[in-house]
Amino acid sequence: MSASVFLLLNLALAFYNVGTIWAHEIDIFRTWKLIGRAQFHDVQMVHFRKIPYWIFAPVGLALLGNIALLWYHPVGSPGWCGWAALVFQSLSILLTAAFWGRWQGRLARDERGPESPYLAKILRTHWLRTALINGYALVFLFWTVKVLG
Repeated sequence: MSASVFLLLNLALAFYNVGTIWAHEIDIFRTWKLIGRAQFHDVQMVHFRKIPYWIFAPVGLALLGNIALLWYHPVGSPGWCGWAALVFQSLSILLTAAFWGRWQGRLARDERGPESPYLAKILRTHWLRTALINGYALVFLFWTVKVLG
């Protein structure tokens, strides 16, 4: 596979991740506020069962692709692009592990369901993760246009 095709595949994956993060930001987490306590944890469990396939696998592939692009990239690639994208992606992953992932775990055990302070924290701060994923994708877009445009 050529380095240009590899870059394009990583761009596509970056924008797939943008789509999933916006789904969480404007729909999924906000809809959880509307679910009754009796159904809350059932809905959350269905959501958690899907996460490995539509979130963790693509994010993992994106991280591996980003790392590979540090060495295997098209001629003329701006040197900072791979590193900037990796910083955005790494911050998103680290902050998810430190905050949003932990809050979701606590939310899963909180009987208050939609009234949980953990859901309130997620809703109040999740824009940061959304911004990081968007920043990562915009770096890839700039990189692709610069090299292939």
